[in-house]
This record gives sequence, structure tokens and C-alpha cells, in this order.
Amino acid sequence: MKTYIVIGGSKGIGKAIIETLIVDNKIINISRTAPRFNPDNLTHYGCDVLVDDLPEIENADGLVYCPGSINLKPISRLSIDDFKEDFEINVLGAVKAIQKYLPILKNGKQSAILLFSTVAAKLGMPYHASIATAKSGVEGLVKSLGAELAPTIRINAIAPTVTDTELASKLLRNDKMAENITERHPLKKYLKPNEVAEMASFLLSEKAASMSGQIFEMDCGIVSFKI
Repeated sequence: MKTYIVIGGSKGIGKAIIETLIVDNKIINISRTAPRFNPDNLTHYGCDVLVDDLPEIENADGLVYCPGSINLKPISRLSIDDFKEDFEINVLGAVKAIQKYLPILKNGKQSAILLFSTVAAKLGMPYHASIATAKSGVEGLVKSLGAELAPTIRINAIAPTVTDTELASKLLRNDKMAENITERHPLKKYLKPNEVAEMASFLLSEKAASMSGQIFEMDCGIVSFKI
């Protein structure tokens, strides 16, 4: 049984990841609110990763950093503080967690780190300037640390398209908007959290032992295809 630290696992993709991993592993969740389930092999620490000191943990084999943001505005309405906030949530929070838990991950069993980007880092999309900038920083971090931490620790990122979570609720707030987003994707669908969780589970596992420094696009075809 491995031990995974999941930051931001109380809802959305993070919650789905915990539900997937908890079957065979010990999970330590760090988030402001506790998950609504409490199996014996789940430990929760109430913590705001951007403000509070991260808890001391004795051992871990993997780290998943889930916090993110969707701040969609035209450039004329984005303030410098908007850019700073998105960068802090998506990049600096991940850096803080990695720096904190790197010593114990180095002692883990085939340890792995998983971060999250977005399809908007590769596909130019209106109103995504701030979040695309921040997530591009995540991708740069993955590439750099993949080289720096090899062969001891692997690090990868998933870049999902729209996923049916609370964070994306404004994009899917009615049937018409959901239909429009479905039609924009060549595979005529958008993501469910459990789909992303299954990919996360694979990338953390020994089945992905040859993969590091990679960005895995779960795009339902929107980046990969021009149809």
C-alpha cells in the first residue's frame, strides 16, 4: 500500500482522484474543507496551501496538486492582481508543496508528482490570458523538474479540457451552454472527473514508470484535431 498526498482533494477532480486511489492506498488530503467521506485509510488536514504552513508528514510515495482557477475575462478587464492570483494558485502553491515534501518523496518507493495544466496553454482561446499564462508556468515547471529529479522522482501533468466540476459550473450552467461545449469538441463530449482520476492513477502508478516531464492532454480532440 502506497501513501499519496493529495492537495485539494475535497471536491472536483481532486475528490475523484482520492476516490480512485483510496481503494488500494493510504491518502493524506490537504485542503480547506474535508472530503464528505472518511474511510480508515484517509487522513485530512485542514489547510489553505497559499496561506498556512503545510503539515509535517513522515512518508509519501506521491504528491498530487489539484488547486486551480478559471478566471475568464478580456485582457482589458484583467488586473495585474488577477494574473498574480492565478499564478499563485496554480504555480507557486505547487512549488510550495513540492519543496515541502521533496525530502520524503525522495525516500518513497518510485515516487511521482502530478500537476494540472489546461488545454488553453496550447490552444489560443479568448479570455484565457491569465489562466493560460499560469498553466504555461506549470508546464515549464514539469519539464524542468522532470530533468532535475530524474531518476529518483517522476513528474507529469494532465491538461484537461472542460470538466464537469464545480469550478467549471459557470461554463456548463445550462443545457444550451453544455450542448455548445459538447459540439466544439471533435469527440462530442467533455470530461467527467472520474476520467481524469483514472489518468491520474495511471500516471502515479508503476505502469507509467517510463514517463516523466510530460504533459498529457485530455482534450476530447479539441487541441489534437481540426475537423
